[in-house]
Amino acid sequence: TKEVDMKKIVILSSVLILMLAFISAAPAADIKVGTLMAQTGPLKEYGPPIKDGAVLAGKQMAAASFEIEWFHEDSETNPAPATNAAKKLVNINGVVAIVGALSSGVTLAVGESVTIPNNVILISPASTNPLMTFLPADEGKDFLFRTCPSDALQGVVAGKLAASYNKTVSILYVNNAYGQGLSEVFTESFAKYGGKVLAAVPHDEKAAESYTAELKKALAGNPDRLLVYSYPEHAKVYLKEAVEFYKYGRFLFCDGTKSEDLVEVLGAKRLEGQKGTAPGTVGGDAFNKFNEFYKAEFGRLPPKPFITNAYDGAAVIGLAAYAAKVKGLPLTAKNIRDHMRAVANPPGEVVIPGEFEKAFGLLKAGKAINYEGAAGSVDFDKHGDVVTPIEIWQYQGGKLVTIGLETP
Repeated sequence: TKEVDMKKIVILSSVLILMLAFISAAPAADIKVGTLMAQTGPLKEYGPPIKDGAVLAGKQMAAASFEIEWFHEDSETNPAPATNAAKKLVNINGVVAIVGALSSGVTLAVGESVTIPNNVILISPASTNPLMTFLPADEGKDFLFRTCPSDALQGVVAGKLAASYNKTVSILYVNNAYGQGLSEVFTESFAKYGGKVLAAVPHDEKAAESYTAELKKALAGNPDRLLVYSYPEHAKVYLKEAVEFYKYGRFLFCDGTKSEDLVEVLGAKRLEGQKGTAPGTVGGDAFNKFNEFYKAEFGRLPPKPFITNAYDGAAVIGLAAYAAKVKGLPLTAKNIRDHMRAVANPPGEVVIPGEFEKAFGLLKAGKAINYEGAAGSVDFDKHGDVVTPIEIWQYQGGKLVTIGLETP
């Protein structure tokens, strides 16, 4: 009947009004932040857990009454789609900062064409190319940061390590900013310690079905060691070919190939004792606390490198935003950027992962803080770089084991 229909309409209208009232009453996020991680492409196994590191920091800050609204995009490990994704984050989602990307080539492209021109913070947890230190587009703007060390550090340590037990090496590297930069710094360092690079052979960034042509060039002089300066999706293919077709099995790895997935392809026995380098963590309370939080949230210890760095990047953004908020400043990217060094560098009372309630209390009281991160001290220099130790790691029993730390 019409009377019953009218009652239904009234009830539905009342429910809708209540829902709208609830939505409008829900507290708005303090800031909007994006992540730009590799969900697909050669770095796809790294993207999800590294993103989780950033989101974990956000969740802990929300529990301490500072809310970040997250927007997640896929870089595809490729500058072109990553640039489009970054434009969406900036122009449509209105983020003040982006945590990402992973590949140096992607981060450089996004910084130059999207974030820096739009005065948006870009803080990479994993891009190590030395060019980021002096990116011309960022001169005088100061919107490009990273929480991992430059390959100007990793390459030096890797060169010294390789020279300690090899006279000659060849390098097979991914032909992008990351692979080129690391290969060049390593070559200079290795020569300084008396080593000789027989061949440096690039391969395409897109994963291929075979690398026999590149391997033929790299292994022509029978080097003491082959440097695997690529990503897991590349290395899975060419390491198997090196072993099966060329009967060659002496490798030196880097952060890009620090992957247990390679054990599944080659077997633990073939990789046993093989070494690599990667940005490391200082350890101590900050690192241990982070591991506790990550395991409680995701059911396992962090499975990949740079997860700690992503957590630290998100933490610094949130702490800097809160520092601006308690001063009554609008939470623009510029105002947040202006407080990043203040909350991350000394002096100030030390706060570590998970201590956001304490940090916010200190900032609200007008006191200085010094965030000591899960990956180490996040002390930004004038270029937005940090200096953290380089880890020397090794395959032992099919696992990745840290055997040393060195800060050049």
